[in-house]
Order: sequence, then C-alpha cells, then structure tokens
Amino acid sequence: MSETKIRNMQDFADASGISRPTVSKYFHDPDSVRPTTRARIEAALERYDYRPNIFAMNQNRKLTKNVGIVVPYLADPFFAELVRVIERRCINAGFSPSLFSSHGEPALECDILDTLRSLKPAGVLLAPLGRGSDKGAIERFARDVPTVLFDSNIEGLGAAFVGSDNFSFVSQTVEYLSRTGETPCFFEMRNPANPNANKRRNAYFATMERLGLSPNVVAIDGTGWEFEEIGRQGALQAIEQGTLPSSTVLCSNDRLAIGFLSACYEKGVRVGREAECDMRVASHDDHPFSRFTCPSLTTAAHDYTAVSDYAVETLFRLIEGGRASGDRPETLFPARLIMRDSA
Repeated sequence: MSETKIRNMQDFADASGISRPTVSKYFHDPDSVRPTTRARIEAALERYDYRPNIFAMNQNRKLTKNVGIVVPYLADPFFAELVRVIERRCINAGFSPSLFSSHGEPALECDILDTLRSLKPAGVLLAPLGRGSDKGAIERFARDVPTVLFDSNIEGLGAAFVGSDNFSFVSQTVEYLSRTGETPCFFEMRNPANPNANKRRNAYFATMERLGLSPNVVAIDGTGWEFEEIGRQGALQAIEQGTLPSSTVLCSNDRLAIGFLSACYEKGVRVGREAECDMRVASHDDHPFSRFTCPSLTTAAHDYTAVSDYAVETLFRLIEGGRASGDRPETLFPARLIMRDSA
C-alpha cells in the first residue's frame, strides 16, 4: 500500500494520474467511464485504500431516495416484523428501501455495505451481527453514509442507536418468576453471536443480586444463528444429565426458548403454570411465534413499532440535517411483560 496521504478526491486524482472530472464521473456511475479507465481507477483505489466521502458528495447534489436496511436474518419473523414497519415508513416518506440479509456471515455483511455504496443511499438502517461484525468496515462505511444502528448496539459505530432496554426485559421476568415460584436459572449460549445476549446476562446477575438471590447460569454450546436447534440440543443434554439447577428456566431469547420447549416435549417434561407441571419456562423478545408454542410462551416484549418508528425518524433527521460532531445518541425503549401459559 502506498504511503501517499489521500485526503479527498482531488488528492486521489493527482496521485492516480486521472483527471478529477473522470474520477468524479466514475464515483457517480462506474459504467459511465471506459473499461480501461475503470480498471485504472479501481487499481488506484486498491493501492491507496481510498474511499470517497459519499455523504459529502451528496451534500453537493440532490440526494438519492435509496435507503438501505440490513438485518442478520430477514427470514426470521422477529427481524421481519421490525423491517415491515421500517419499510412502510420509508415508502410513505417517498424513499425506496432496499432490504438485505447478512445471513449471520460477517463477510457477507461487509459485501452488503460495499453494495450499498454503489447505490448511493441517502441513509442506511443497520442491525449488525455484533460480535462477528467487522467494526472497522462499519466505521468506514458510516463515515461516508448516514447510518443508524438498531436492535444490536456496537458502541461508537454509526451516528445513533435505537433499540430495546435489555435491563428492562430481564428485570421484569426475574422479578415476576421469583415472586411466583422457584428462582429462575438463566439459559443462554456460551458464546452468543448477538451482543444483546451479554447485556441480558449482566441484567440477570444484577437483578438477582438486588433481590438477594443466588444466580445460576446454564451456558450451552453452539455457534451461529440457528438458535432453535442450539436451544433444543442444549436443553436435551441438560434434561438428560439432570443439570438444570432450577425448575424455573429463563431463556436469553425466545428462539432459544422455542428449542427448549421442543426438547421438553421430546422428553415428556410438562411445562406450565399448573401444580402438576414439572417446569416453568419464560424468555425475552415476544417473537412473533411465541404465542403459538405449546404451551404459549411467557416473555418480555419488544415495542416493535416504537423501535422501528424512532429508528426511521432518527435516520430522516440525520439525512436532512447532517451529523453533529461527537454526538451519538442511544435511545432505548422498555419492554413489557406478557404472561402466557408456560410460566
């Protein structure tokens, strides 16, 4: 890589030996220049590791109406519900939303950001993978394109974050379960992919300490985003080995809990509130399928509409007014407890 300091498009044009108008034309539409010129520009981009400030370029011309929306799994009804509201708000405001799923793959998440650059979006709403994300890639992208993170927070990245208050989730479930029966143990993945999981574990410990209770964590193996199967396998092992420290189990998220309920059914363990039941199970998220499990799942619910609406409003303000230096607001919405038959 060259030692030449590239600060702006003019510096890049001078260093690469290509005229400034030609370089600008390429960044507006790569197909508008000759293939040989395009190859020279792309080789220079690689050599000097230069990326144009798309946000600044957009200030000098009419903004596109493209808005990018990126989630870990678009097929997951949890993300689909968030995106449903976001997409409708964007359409109603005259923007053209483009939806992307990173499928739990960090490399694909980076590729999506590169694709979004070529669309010259007015802004992007990004639910990052979290621990697996390339933080440097997101940071570079957010310098060029107005970006609001939602659902999963990676501190310091993007212009703002909008999500749910994980402490509110866990404190409500722990208090309710402890008040109405045996103290809950916490069922989670040992190495969770989503950063919300770590916040929920910390909230569990803090709430148990505040209540004067002893915490018990059941950490199961598994990597990736196939949470239902990971939860099922972890629960089968815990039930077979008799290692569950409590007959009340609080799962880190509803998808793990759905897998846990499947294992209970397979092993003949009866879950519910009735005296003859063997176990109580509760969780967090109010996943769209949680009301249809057997038994229906007691859970702490996201305010899907509030999170989605505010994320879009935050992005629109960013697009219209630019970014204030050093200002990265984080907005959290509290959960609400939904009591169903499983606990």
